[in-house]
Amino acid sequence: MDDQEVARAHRSLGLTTEIADQAVYDRTVQRFADRNIALPTFAELADPATIPAARLEPLVGLDRNEPDSRNLFRVHWFGHLDGTGPHRVPDYLELPPALTGVEARIVLAFGNRFPMIKAHKVLAAYSCLVPRLVTGRFDPTHHRAVWPSTGNYARGGIAISRIMDCRGVAVLPEGMSKARFDWLEQWTLDPAHDIIRTPGTESNVKEIYDACNELEKDPEIEIINQFSEFSNHLGHYSVTGPALASVFSHATEGHANARLFAFISASGSAGTLGAGDYLKDQFGSRTVAVEALECPTLLENGFGDHNIQGIGDKHVPLIHNVMNTDDVVAVSDRSTDALDALFNTDAGRAHLVDRVGLDPALVESLVHLGYSSICNALAAISVAKTYGLGRDDVIVTVATDGSELYDAERADYLAIRHPDGYDAVAAAADFARELEAGDTAQHLPLNEQERRRIFNLGYFTWVEQQGTSFEDFTARADQRFWDGLRHFTADWDEMIREFNERTGTRRDD
Repeated sequence: MDDQEVARAHRSLGLTTEIADQAVYDRTVQRFADRNIALPTFAELADPATIPAARLEPLVGLDRNEPDSRNLFRVHWFGHLDGTGPHRVPDYLELPPALTGVEARIVLAFGNRFPMIKAHKVLAAYSCLVPRLVTGRFDPTHHRAVWPSTGNYARGGIAISRIMDCRGVAVLPEGMSKARFDWLEQWTLDPAHDIIRTPGTESNVKEIYDACNELEKDPEIEIINQFSEFSNHLGHYSVTGPALASVFSHATEGHANARLFAFISASGSAGTLGAGDYLKDQFGSRTVAVEALECPTLLENGFGDHNIQGIGDKHVPLIHNVMNTDDVVAVSDRSTDALDALFNTDAGRAHLVDRVGLDPALVESLVHLGYSSICNALAAISVAKTYGLGRDDVIVTVATDGSELYDAERADYLAIRHPDGYDAVAAAADFARELEAGDTAQHLPLNEQERRRIFNLGYFTWVEQQGTSFEDFTARADQRFWDGLRHFTADWDEMIREFNERTGTRRDD
């Protein structure tokens, strides 16, 4: 591709810095001025130390989980659970060899430090919406924002919509966790109409698309699809990537031989995998996509159903840079269910402390790992074993949300699998099977042929079903397409600053 072809593909796929509708832009400015809403730049979220003090001072004493626009300046990795921050380094957890069974250093950045939804998907939602706002492509006084998701992205979108006093609609499978729906009931403006439950669970993404295609017939509807919004990829490239680089640097201080071997993320919308592109550019690390073994879409063009909530499958997201992905790992939901029980029951924690010998404080911190977080950790263990990694090798991944989102599902699991109670015997068996044996993951290093196979699989979703042009679809196979994206966040940041100037909310002092 030459530069003109790259630019054409970007425009066709909605990547623009041009004002699409001046009247919409002007109404949006007025709405934000009336409600005193300021927008953070991508650069500020990447390095919150650059956020002006005038923005941070109003956050003191403000509940990070309130639908308050000031919490937009907490949509970064550098906060604490108590709402304080930004701090110098994101909160993270390093899993010890006694738990993982490998010498490689496995580090997880905590996503439940993000505001309002306690999951990092609120960053994805903001990243997808803000370019639309500053280019006059979304009118909060008129449009309803529809957020298709398998869980946390819909909650992030509803949170951002609520801040704008705008109708947000969550579209997600009916089989998602009770905690997600309870949260949506509290945050949507009209729960009866603004929560759309589609058939199935994690693997039923097409059903979400079908519902959105029906909704889109209404001219007031704007579908903000995380699976095809390239600003989702860019938000994680420009914000999550530098945050994880900070984690790696902090974790390896004083270790001159340390190398970042891989970044790992469950595929989901593939947005978070954008951080892998950043880390590869900076450190030469491998990028590893993870999925459920019960639905091995990337691994073997498969299908199925599973319970690793937070991962959508049976398709390849349009924003997945497949040709820059190095490995695929599939993890069983049997493992994530079992380890969720091990990490969140008295008997399980006692086994980890008394029998495995882990630090009680570390064991307590495992509560911050939800299903997909555990999945990422297991994939990291698999990669470490495959490549025979040692103590100089570091694998970085994310804990997308915490276990509190799955309390109801854990209770159901324990009632079915351990009706007489989860005891020391069950804990020992789960630890031995899922961590000591560690045979529940399948790992496929990708060569050019395998990458092409996965890339081609996306054709059926995006060209045949969703109407993406063949030219735009195939353009994504060229790394110049992705490299050509990088300037957009800086361009949008300039537009955000101008937008804040027009609303009267700019604070540079």
